[in-house]
Amino acid sequence: MKILIMIDFVLAASLMDVIGSSDLQKCFQEQIQLQGQVRLLEHRVKQQQLKIIQLLKKKEIQYSDREDENSVIDLGGKRQYSDCAEIYNEGHKQNGFYKIKPIQSPREFFAFCDMSEGGGWTVFQRRSDGSQNFDRLWADYEEGFGNFVLKNGEFWLGNKNLHYLTNQGNYTLRIDLTDFEGERRFAQYARFRVAGEEHSYEMNCGEYSGTAGDSLTGGFHPEVKWWADHRGMKFSTRDRDNDNYEGNCAEEEKAGWWFNR
Repeated sequence: MKILIMIDFVLAASLMDVIGSSDLQKCFQEQIQLQGQVRLLEHRVKQQQLKIIQLLKKKEIQYSDREDENSVIDLGGKRQYSDCAEIYNEGHKQNGFYKIKPIQSPREFFAFCDMSEGGGWTVFQRRSDGSQNFDRLWADYEEGFGNFVLKNGEFWLGNKNLHYLTNQGNYTLRIDLTDFEGERRFAQYARFRVAGEEHSYEMNCGEYSGTAGDSLTGGFHPEVKWWADHRGMKFSTRDRDNDNYEGNCAEEEKAGWWFNR
């Protein structure tokens, strides 16, 4: 730093000798004026940035308000539907919560039906904004929990309901993932099925296809199948550990799932 200061001084002294003090003073005054203009422009840029942020937040709030509208759709109870595919095939194309009753289920319950990507998808889990606590006990996951009213609500449909659904036919599991930049990827598994309570809601599925990567069968590398394959795994929660891990995966991950290790 000392060397730089000396160089600056020498340059200034040399300029003074060549062009004279009055010319140098004019240069300095012009420099000060330009610096003031730069500061003014920087201040205006900051003001515009704040305005842009406020407008973006306002747009997000408006979008959130639209997304949080009541999304329960009443079909009038004229007939019972065993899943969302039946509702779609009847000509109902609007996304939302519909009442369904799988063949073996003793009661009706609300399920979110996604009518995109071919339509008729029965959504059994949504996690998007952290509004729901998924670090829950076995009984909660068995019966289901969450917001079954709002379009963007988080929920778990319930392991009992999943068993009733998947044991009445041949089902494909689809997992949709969206990152913070809006990029979307998906994974699909054929022959998805969840066993009953007596088997601790054991999960099985078939081959993978998609763009998100295989996170259920460990098919991305043969050496990891022993821990990354979730087929045949019983459901685990923090109060009922059914994984192959020496600890408790559900407790560490703060959510229930068909953990392996």
